Amino acid sequence: MRTDLGVVSVMHWPVTVLTMFPEAFPGPLGVSLIGTAWRERGLWSLETVDIRAFSDDRRGFLDDTPAGGGPGAVLKADVVARALDSLDGPKRPLLYMSARGRPLTQARVKDWATADGLVVLCGRFEGVDQRVLDARGFEEVAVGDAVLAGGEAAAMVAIEACVRLLPGVLGQAASLESESFEDGLLEHPQYTRPRTFEGHDIPEVLLSGDHQKVARWRQEQREQTTRERRPDLWAAFADKTTPRG
Repeated sequence: MRTDLGVVSVMHWPVTVLTMFPEAFPGPLGVSLIGTAWRERGLWSLETVDIRAFSDDRRGFLDDTPAGGGPGAVLKADVVARALDSLDGPKRPLLYMSARGRPLTQARVKDWATADGLVVLCGRFEGVDQRVLDARGFEEVAVGDAVLAGGEAAAMVAIEACVRLLPGVLGQAASLESESFEDGLLEHPQYTRPRTFEGHDIPEVLLSGDHQKVARWRQEQREQTTRERRPDLWAAFADKTTPRG
């Protein structure tokens, strides 16, 4: 069964989610700027496809025991293939949300956001038969070093990361320029009124009105935060910015 949850527009960016639980969507994708860009402005669309509808088992089973033994169950290759092959439209990147995938990065998100949309497969149980992933060219993607019960929550993370980069979704394109990962560094801390909260003041430099000092302070904070929290990113940034002899 296929459910179109979005408003179709000539310029829309189509997203299709293959899942056993279409009722999990749209979730957070339906609120705030992301939801407005979908429901009211038609900048992107969301369609869910129920994998269970493509089982040829009279009992509706779409999984079986792991080859070689072991606990749990594996989603069958033929069922997933039929669900994927039922899709129409242009060729789109195929993502499979999996703890064994490559890390989700802003660089990959930028690439996907410039494609003709996205197809995301949400696994369950022990995963999906590797043969269909290889045969159809899925890219396995992990949202962190943790294991989830299914791929739906991870799919929402990947989709939102892409949608927010689409032209017109966010009000100010400049707000994207100093975000975490855009240049290899994490974002600086943010503050707003009141000036004093439980004895803690906004840093004076941010109230100085000196834009150069503010920019310098923010850059220092970005470097310090990255160095402390993400030494892997800091090492890559330092290597990229160190002059070559």
